[in-house]
Amino acid sequence: MSDLRDAGMSSKAWPFEEARRVLKRYEKAPPEKGYVLFETGYGPSGLPHIGTFGEVARTTMIMRAFREISDIPAKLICFSDDLDGMRKVPGNVPNQDMLQEHLQKPLTSVPDPFGEYESFGHHNNAMLRRFLDTFGFEYEFYSATEFYGSGQFDEVLKRAAERYDEIMKVMLKSLREERKQTYSIFLPIHPETGRVLYVPMKEVNAADGTITFDDETGREWTLPVTGGNVKLQWKPDFGARWAALGVDFEMYGKDHSTNTPIYDRICEILGQKAPEHFTYELFLDDKGQKISKSSGNGISIDEWLTYASTESLAYFMYQKPKTAKRMHFDVIPKAMDEYHQQLRAYADQDTDARVNNPVFHIHGHNVPASDMVVPFSMLLNLASVANADNKDQLWGFIQRYAPDASPEANPQLDQAAGFAVRYYNDFVKPTKVFRAATELEREALMDLRNQLSAWDGGLDAEALQSVVYACGRDRFDPLRAWFGALYEVLLGATQGPRFGGFIALYGITETIALIDAGLNGDFV
Repeated sequence: MSDLRDAGMSSKAWPFEEARRVLKRYEKAPPEKGYVLFETGYGPSGLPHIGTFGEVARTTMIMRAFREISDIPAKLICFSDDLDGMRKVPGNVPNQDMLQEHLQKPLTSVPDPFGEYESFGHHNNAMLRRFLDTFGFEYEFYSATEFYGSGQFDEVLKRAAERYDEIMKVMLKSLREERKQTYSIFLPIHPETGRVLYVPMKEVNAADGTITFDDETGREWTLPVTGGNVKLQWKPDFGARWAALGVDFEMYGKDHSTNTPIYDRICEILGQKAPEHFTYELFLDDKGQKISKSSGNGISIDEWLTYASTESLAYFMYQKPKTAKRMHFDVIPKAMDEYHQQLRAYADQDTDARVNNPVFHIHGHNVPASDMVVPFSMLLNLASVANADNKDQLWGFIQRYAPDASPEANPQLDQAAGFAVRYYNDFVKPTKVFRAATELEREALMDLRNQLSAWDGGLDAEALQSVVYACGRDRFDPLRAWFGALYEVLLGATQGPRFGGFIALYGITETIALIDAGLNGDFV
């Protein structure tokens, strides 16, 4: 274990780099609260999405790395901002008219449009917890409604009343002129209508911890800042939550990064050291536009898991979190294959190499062995030439190529075969475009056909690759034009697998028939 700790202390893997920053906070003395606290926040106005998964998965990776290099206990909390007022009715829920009359009420005071939970906020919190539990995340759940209402936030809210002017000074610097006129860090919850009010304060009384304001009708009210009568605006809430809980680490998207000095300063004004933070780059869709929940561009978590494993998604999240990445359907095959390459590599690596391998950060000490005897990209090509509509059609080819493989002995491969058929039918089949071979390509394809007809070397992928290579070497410059011709004439694709491996999997006789069909123009 000390080897692993030493390796973690020098690892360049970003979860260890972040974990060392958190550990540095306590080099002089351990945390008074007895543990190190990692936090992720969640706005429960809609269903959990792929960004939620990324944030919790990445924070978990850092917490796991922290536990390798430190004996200080660590925990992750997932904080739901369910006291926020409902600004607009989401478009994807039933009973829209009913919700309309509850606008501006906290989400936990809005009836559940699905009729299943005590409120819309409770419904969305349940969806979040189910979502996190499905992926096996280890976390404690916090609700803002409960946090404000139970008194856990009272000390910090009283301190915010005492230091109101100082916090307002920080906030006003960041606001436009017209907003400054009515802004207050406190948002009262109207005692009669239950709505969250955005109104200026007439008085903030630090001595008795109350605020005085006029509601929209001009009636004056005085409320205590404690006990869930008031919530904080979202930027002050961020810093105040850090102070109240003693948060040591929180990550968020680059769109929050300009607010970091505000969050930090408010946390410090309220008497706590600001946490370490990490801003990650945002995901882009196929056109390079930022993915957003509301516009529904990009790819959803359900869509990813229709075509690939959870682990491949975690692998994608691990890769370069500070680089903006296209997240569209075409990144899935690469993520699947690279994840399994890393699994295979892990088995023979020493400790130093293992702590830099993404699969260690996905699985910790329980890294599984890969049973993928055929890569995912090859399964896609197999599904394509076999025109497969179920995975059983692929297993006939797989078992001839790897006689010991079976759905029972190779569950990852069996699952991947199902994913490949689905992916092929939804994305590859509609975009297949074949072309006829040129004279030079026909000559090379006939050469390959004749060599395969005389072949008696068995299903040796490397030996077959040499044959393919030899047929193109003296005819094509650059040689990749030969491989391009194979893909375009025989597979209807612009790119494809190592062709020798493909022949070994698909079969010699079948490949000869495929070449004949391509030369006859059957696909065009």
